[in-house]
Amino acid sequence: MLVDTILSAAHGIGVATLVAISIVCFLVVATRNLVSTVQLLLAARVFATRIKPAQRSYDLWSRYADLALPISVIAPCFNEELSIADSARALLALEYPDHEVILVNDGSSDGTLSVLIEQFELRPIEREQLATLQKTRIRGIYGSARYPNLILIDKENGRKADAVNAGLGFAAAPLVCVIDADSIIEPDGLLRAAEPFMTDDGSLMAVGGAIRIANGSIVEGGHVRQIRLPSRWLPRYQILEYLRAFLTARIANARLDMLMLISGAFGMFRRAPLVEIGGYRHDTVGEDLEVVTRIHRRMREEKRPYRIAFVPEVVCWTDAPESWRGLRNQRARWEQGALETIVEHRRMLFNPHYGRIGLIGMPLIVIEDVLGPPCELFGYLLIPLLYLMGVESGTIVLAFFSITVLFGTAISLGTLALEEVQLRRTPSARDLFMIGIAAVVENLGYRQANLAFRIYGMWRFYRKDSRWAAAGRAGFSRG
Repeated sequence: MLVDTILSAAHGIGVATLVAISIVCFLVVATRNLVSTVQLLLAARVFATRIKPAQRSYDLWSRYADLALPISVIAPCFNEELSIADSARALLALEYPDHEVILVNDGSSDGTLSVLIEQFELRPIEREQLATLQKTRIRGIYGSARYPNLILIDKENGRKADAVNAGLGFAAAPLVCVIDADSIIEPDGLLRAAEPFMTDDGSLMAVGGAIRIANGSIVEGGHVRQIRLPSRWLPRYQILEYLRAFLTARIANARLDMLMLISGAFGMFRRAPLVEIGGYRHDTVGEDLEVVTRIHRRMREEKRPYRIAFVPEVVCWTDAPESWRGLRNQRARWEQGALETIVEHRRMLFNPHYGRIGLIGMPLIVIEDVLGPPCELFGYLLIPLLYLMGVESGTIVLAFFSITVLFGTAISLGTLALEEVQLRRTPSARDLFMIGIAAVVENLGYRQANLAFRIYGMWRFYRKDSRWAAAGRAGFSRG
């Protein structure tokens, strides 16, 4: 009798705990969707009320050529002998009155260094290092009489943050643009990203730009010549993710003065404050999120006026993973980097001393990267289980399905409509329709797999596993 009573009580406690967990999961997912809705509406308002930038590069050039601040473009490269020459030529050919290109060979084990030396007639030179921010040894500095605005730094391997810091130490321009060497900036990208700095009072710290996926598109000479939709579904789903991230979240957060992330694939910074905070951190896999968070923290602690902006017309094309393993490694790395940043800057959380960054910006990262993935994934498992046990009603199951699948699809379609009305980067109506189909289909496996990959990133963070997990990208389609 006593044993039956104890077992019955334990069962009741267990069920009550599961119900409580399911309620928490439901509330967290609902909060995330509410945030996404607000961001979409705010982004639509920003697009509707802003002054549209010049459509033609010529207009930008004629308007700002005399005001343009010099820019140092820093491009780390590692084992990219097949594409580095085209990438370097594309960077040199960017439409900008005064820019230098600093390539940083981060200890490549292939022919990257020899290709650059041969293709650009590089020779060892002397150049003053204005700041020593990197941890590894510089092996050589190269320049070219034929390409006077090209500098090559050869260094021991130290990963991307260390390579960027090496380039930052040799950069002489007041603005620095950090870009992945295998990414492609549109020819007028520098002009569009630098435009906000030209009319600024010195408070603008950084500018981010939109990143788009080039899988399936035709690339010639380091430029995207023809935009095409990827033939495989995996990169199509990622197109939607990038649209949601850059056309809703980044625009809305920048409008509220709490942009927390500038993509490592492309970002422009005022050099002085970036050097002042010590450049990029070496001990995190999420250096792009961390460096922007550190800028916020420093400016807030010193009570200095500042802002961080976003320009959606600045398009940088990147190559997305086309395998599940590559996608897993990328998303786990993003998750791990977010957790490392949260822990490093936990003092900012809910701290009114940091204003809206501490009270809203950082908590939103916690909801998105700490609570969101496990709550949504557990919700998919717990809520149907409790329904089958007769504990929860079918209404709860339907409600959870609605706020995840149906609501998520609606947000994706809304973002796609915003892109079509404002930027029109999707090549054809058929491609637009196929991306719309992807917005529905991604909920049937892709979304859940992404959650699992982020849980894997949490496990890597817990184990302090800092090994670099490559995304294994397929490479651009050459014309």
